[in-house]
Amino acid sequence: MSSSSPLKSFSYNKYETRRRNPNPKSSALLVIDVQNYFSSMVKPILQNLLTTIELCRRASIPVIFTRHCHKSPADYGMLGEWCDGDLLFDGTVEAELMRELDRRPEDQVVEKSTYSGFQGTRLEELLKERRVEEVIVTGVMTNLCCETTARDAFIKGFRVFFSADATATADKELHEGTLKNLAYGFAYLVDCDRLGKGLNGN
Repeated sequence: MSSSSPLKSFSYNKYETRRRNPNPKSSALLVIDVQNYFSSMVKPILQNLLTTIELCRRASIPVIFTRHCHKSPADYGMLGEWCDGDLLFDGTVEAELMRELDRRPEDQVVEKSTYSGFQGTRLEELLKERRVEEVIVTGVMTNLCCETTARDAFIKGFRVFFSADATATADKELHEGTLKNLAYGFAYLVDCDRLGKGLNGN
């Protein structure tokens, strides 16, 4: 994993294949891995992320954070090989959620040890307990944990909304590649402006 080369904003409209607004009565916001390790990548989108969180709170949409961390070699999986030992270890400052986040006591935090927020976690159960049918995906990295979580959500039967301006990764091409793929077969694309209008019924 890398936390360099933060993404700059751009238009994503060319990738859209369909449009839809989330239903606040059946949605949850997923904030993926906004941890100190990724702070340089998060900072350019932090205001968009905080705006998205606030929009969802106003609409009474539950906010769920994921935190990527490893506790022993038993949970490294293929990431141990792929990341060449550059892993996020539980108990370190780098593995903690960024303080700038508007995290509240009622917000759930799901710990994970691979790209998907669903793999080996209680995320699916938490969503079903809340009768969630739609997820809004934000955070980092666009093409790794955000994309894998979005794809898994779709396969598990959740309608997926993917934020184009409250997600970030190592470079623009990777970000755009994810948006193009997800818009083609997995997710509706949104940004702060569209999300705000959609949640307000506009």
